Amino acid sequence: MENGATEVNSLTEQISNLETQEPKHNALQESSHDVVVTRVDDDPILSVTTFEDLKLNENLLKGIYEMGFTKPSKIQAKALPLLIKTPPQNMIGQSQSGTGKTAAFVLTMLSRIDFDLKSLQALCLAPSRELARQIMVEVLKMAKYTPVMTAEAIRESNVKSYTTGKSRNEEFAEAQLIVGTPGTVYDLFRRRIINKNTIKIFVLDEADNMLDQQSLGDQSIKIKNMMPKDCQIVLFSATYSREVRSFAERFAPNANQFSLKVEELSVKTISQFYMDCKNEQHKFQVLDDLYTLLTIGQSIIFVQKRDTADIIARRMTENGHKVINLHGGLSANERDHVMDGFRRGDAKVLITTNVLSRGIDVLQVNLVINYDLPTDATGKPDFETYLHRIGRTGRFGRTGVSINFVHDANSWEVVKSIEQHFQREIIKIEIIFPFNNIC
Repeated sequence: MENGATEVNSLTEQISNLETQEPKHNALQESSHDVVVTRVDDDPILSVTTFEDLKLNENLLKGIYEMGFTKPSKIQAKALPLLIKTPPQNMIGQSQSGTGKTAAFVLTMLSRIDFDLKSLQALCLAPSRELARQIMVEVLKMAKYTPVMTAEAIRESNVKSYTTGKSRNEEFAEAQLIVGTPGTVYDLFRRRIINKNTIKIFVLDEADNMLDQQSLGDQSIKIKNMMPKDCQIVLFSATYSREVRSFAERFAPNANQFSLKVEELSVKTISQFYMDCKNEQHKFQVLDDLYTLLTIGQSIIFVQKRDTADIIARRMTENGHKVINLHGGLSANERDHVMDGFRRGDAKVLITTNVLSRGIDVLQVNLVINYDLPTDATGKPDFETYLHRIGRTGRFGRTGVSINFVHDANSWEVVKSIEQHFQREIIKIEIIFPFNNIC
């Protein structure tokens, strides 16, 4: 029991220390390992040390520096010279969130645009409306001093594109850069609202998810097949399974590639724990007591099913915790309202499904709880989803904490498999006071 008390005190101390971290949006998470670059030609691999080395438009540089970037990250230093070179070349990139990959492909898109041509030239697809909206925020910051015309292609959005006095269809038709989800973008092409013939660069963010899921994959492929033959294809993700990477290489042929090994990804900045609960019903009691015991900034609780998210949200609210929940069962406007409120800090706890496991940045999040461990349809560990989930904390060079709930033999095996896969210890936290009536 003494060891258990020590572990809980250690956990409490770690989370308390996270509270004192300054949110550093532009403090990129630098790997201690070099970026591995594979080129399709024999030219020497270039690496820049300043953004000026890229010979960018002065107004783009002005936006970059106002965002707080002072020099390219390791990823940007090696990827950007290849991304913006002429003639354009395809790219497949793998690196964890917080390393500057979003800024890299946003900067590439903006550098390709002829601002005098009022037609679509840069298209970016994301797997969720939340991520698409987040990418657009970065676009607008970086493009602040340029005349670029943009639009968000997300279904049922009450978020207008960033021009005024025009219908939505007119705004889409004149947009030079569009960020959206596959279904909505495909519908715009199908209805011939946007012109595909002038597109110069096509980006897939979270590409493994976009190419692996049946519906998103089908739509992404249909859109890709509409692109002009000389369109630059850029794929970015934190993870790629072997099968998806093989398909990605066909999706973006003759692509330059850069990557970090899986074990070199963001798990190294995150302290990982697990709590051994008695059964499924016991998990909620432990969760409730955990939030009573600890002083936590903002946190995300991941579950597998929408019904679980709704039930936990209701029960935690009844017990006096201020929480909100988000999943695919909510309307588009409800999802936007919840996500915007969480970013503002209106609620400290967000309960969600895998819809928010990828790419979402909320700087104040310092704890992720896997209430349900991520598994595939057969019950086997989903390592990629685990990595994406815990990566919602420890953003941009900050440290974070993740806690996994174990309640039966299968979940125990999942935790052990995750531990072995990433070769990172997941430390057991004994459930003691105020859990003394539980174990």
